Amino acid sequence: MSDLTPGAALEPRTYEITRADLVAYAHASGDHNPIHQDESIALAVGLPGVIAHGMYTLALVGRAISEWTGDAEVLELGAKFVAPVVVPAEGAARVTVAGTVGERNDAGLLTLALEITSDGTKVLGAPKVTVRA
Repeated sequence: MSDLTPGAALEPRTYEITRADLVAYAHASGDHNPIHQDESIALAVGLPGVIAHGMYTLALVGRAISEWTGDAEVLELGAKFVAPVVVPAEGAARVTVAGTVGERNDAGLLTLALEITSDGTKVLGAPKVTVRA
C-alpha cells in the first residue's frame, strides 16, 4: 500500500497486455468487436492495428488504485479514451499508471491525480478518481 498523504507520489504501475489477454477479456465481457482481435479488420477501419478494449485499460487503472489504497472504497473512477493501446501480435503492449495523491476533503474523501500512458503516449485523459481511505 502506498503513502496516501496529499502530495505523495504514487509508485508507477506497469501492466502488460497481450493478444491472449484481449481474447480472455472479450469472453469475460462479451465485447467481441473484431478490432480487438483481427489485425486486418482493425487496419481496414483505420486503426494502427489490434487495440485493447478501452474498458480493459480502465480496469488496469482500477487495479493500480487497489494496489495503492488497499481496502479503500472507490467512489468514482472514470476517464476519456484519448488514444488506443495498440497490442502487437507478438509480445505485449505496456500500460503505465502513475500519479500523485490529491487533497483530502472534510468527509475523508481523497482524490488521485493520475496519468495513464502506453509507450509514452497518453491513452486515458481527464482521469477522475475519488476514494474513501
